[in-house]
Amino acid sequence: MFNAEAKKITDARWLAQGTIYPDRIESLSITGMTIKSHHNVGGLPKEMHLKLCEPLQWLFKDEVRRVGYQLGMPDRLIKRHPFPGPGLAVRILGDITRERVRILQEADDIYIEAMINYVCDDGERLYDKVWQAGAVLLSTVRSVGVMGDERTYEHPVALRAVTSTDAMTADWAHLPYDFMARVSNEIINKVRGVNRVCYDISSKPPATIEWE
Repeated sequence: MFNAEAKKITDARWLAQGTIYPDRIESLSITGMTIKSHHNVGGLPKEMHLKLCEPLQWLFKDEVRRVGYQLGMPDRLIKRHPFPGPGLAVRILGDITRERVRILQEADDIYIEAMINYVCDDGERLYDKVWQAGAVLLSTVRSVGVMGDERTYEHPVALRAVTSTDAMTADWAHLPYDFMARVSNEIINKVRGVNRVCYDISSKPPATIEWE
């Protein structure tokens, strides 16, 4: 599929990837099992008609951002949260269906937009204080809830937010309570199929930043 799509681009000679050093480390197979399977390291066809360009492959994320500032790139690009290559699919545990993608898209959009619009007491956006944030949809787990006078049996959504420097280690972000209350209520009230919101307070290690 990769080669078929690549051939549609006339005269393409190079494939540029944003692989960074933590991607390489977490994709190594030392004991026969890699830490992360969604990174683009080693996932390309063995024979392809493109040369590979990975200019950031030996840099940690904080070093990548320093390079960005030296190149004069705008803050909105440099401070953008890391996002997994496979997109939100890697944040859906279990079967990936159109309906489950819709649920996560809507929940994640509410979460990230609220974080961008929340201004802390020091005048800085909450989004810029957090290294990475995102919503996660659990596998086949359903939880009991109540809407009006009726019982519901819907999906719980987990929210993740961490602080870090180089992505090799991370701590869960201590988000303001009023922000978390507002986001939880908005997700439950606006996203059809969700009746519970949880917050992940795991650090890396032992957990990873992404759930996959």
